[in-house]
Amino acid sequence: MRFDRPVMNASGCGGTGRELGDLGVLDAMGAFVTRSITLDPRTGSPAPRIAETPSGLVHAVGLQNPGLEQFLIRELPWLASRRTRTYVSVAGSSLGEYADLGRRLGRAPGITGIEVNVSVPDGPAMGLFDTREPFQAARALAAVRGGLPPGLPVFAKLGPDSLRIVETARAVAEAGADGVVLVNAAPALMPDGSPGGLSGPAIRPLSLRCVHDVHRELPELTIIGAGGILDTDDARAFLAAGASAVQIGTALLHDPTTAARIAADLQGDPA
Repeated sequence: MRFDRPVMNASGCGGTGRELGDLGVLDAMGAFVTRSITLDPRTGSPAPRIAETPSGLVHAVGLQNPGLEQFLIRELPWLASRRTRTYVSVAGSSLGEYADLGRRLGRAPGITGIEVNVSVPDGPAMGLFDTREPFQAARALAAVRGGLPPGLPVFAKLGPDSLRIVETARAVAEAGADGVVLVNAAPALMPDGSPGGLSGPAIRPLSLRCVHDVHRELPELTIIGAGGILDTDDARAFLAAGASAVQIGTALLHDPTTAARIAADLQGDPA
């Protein structure tokens, strides 16, 4: 797959899209990625949910989202009205939920693709389907893929397990993934000792290694790089390592226009 504008936001770092709409960011990016949507609503974790570190953020949002039905009623129509290319991130507590999410989203208008989140830090403790083993991640991907119409792209968002990243990428590709997003937050602890995820520049070298290794072993698989990208030079490093596009996450919380500026800078680069 090729992307006309190879920059998008990371799931959970762009709100519902409305937060970025007045800043011109949605039009500048190649696509918008929604927060992870679950079948039922989730209120999320209690505050505090975010703690700044010297090299990024530790967060424990708890997948707060309105649930699939309210997403289809309230959020997706707004994005569709703006003709925003929208990738819907999904997470499930069982294979049945993943299948239901795929089946219902496959009938919804205005969706460009699906991102299957199989790498939530401490996902099983949150009641999510355990996808830590590559074959389980593949089963979740296949469950979503089975309910979607042919031709709708499906990506798997994988965690920063550099020792098994190629194995997992191969497994989800064989299960029907059109590409992978590398990588999600790394498991970490909040200052109070509760589980969380580490994002930002601290994980960039690890993410870059994952992109490099997967591209070397699976050169035909589309890769979207993510993890600590702050500026255009960071984005170029991921593209040089084998990514076809990048996602901007933590940087948007400091400056919501970061993705738009990176996209503009990359326009002048040779294809």
